[in-house]
Amino acid sequence: MQTVAASIMCADQLDLNQELRKLEAAGVELLHCDVMDGVYVNNLAMGPYVLEQIKASTSIPLDIHLATVRPSKYIDMFASIQPKYISFHVEASDDVERDIRKIKDYGIEPVIALNPESPIDLIKPYLSMVSMILMMTVNPGFAGQKFNYNVLEKIDELNHLFETLETRPLIEVDGNINQETIPALVERGTNVYVLGTSSLFNQKEGTYLDKIQSVKELFLNRLEYGNQK
Repeated sequence: MQTVAASIMCADQLDLNQELRKLEAAGVELLHCDVMDGVYVNNLAMGPYVLEQIKASTSIPLDIHLATVRPSKYIDMFASIQPKYISFHVEASDDVERDIRKIKDYGIEPVIALNPESPIDLIKPYLSMVSMILMMTVNPGFAGQKFNYNVLEKIDELNHLFETLETRPLIEVDGNINQETIPALVERGTNVYVLGTSSLFNQKEGTYLDKIQSVKELFLNRLEYGNQK
């Protein structure tokens, strides 16, 4: 099953309420919310007050991505918003198991994120503890970067590791997810697709509904193609 997530950081920040209405009408199933501290990545984004108001203004579940150092601090800061997911970078945590437990204790589904250049071995010990793996297909911090095709091999490796698990975590992908990059991801069983500037926002032609329907048709076409192979 494929899920469409919208990167709300890429929406019109001066008209977020209207943006949320359009995303709801378009059938977006998850709001990906990037929290950046200016330390782990060289950018700042999305504080708790903004996300509190977004949560109160939409029925779309939130998926909070902590691109921060000291993720434990930010888990505490954002847990009261009660998103569906909180992800943090395994590279940034000094105690991954503790941070996973903390997210679960708040009644939120834990996700661990991995940068494009990081080896799968970093997350291998934690695969059975989380609901989802966030595979970054660009370096976190800024929209508009080129898709890193080396991540496809990591997803293959991840799927191989999943064969030993009783329950398979979902795979989420974030970074230049669009008509060109989605087909190879669908064929690898990726589940959650974060759409940003290259496929949903800042595009002059078509409505959000048109773009989401186009992506969902691509999901279906690639799945049918895979079944015929």
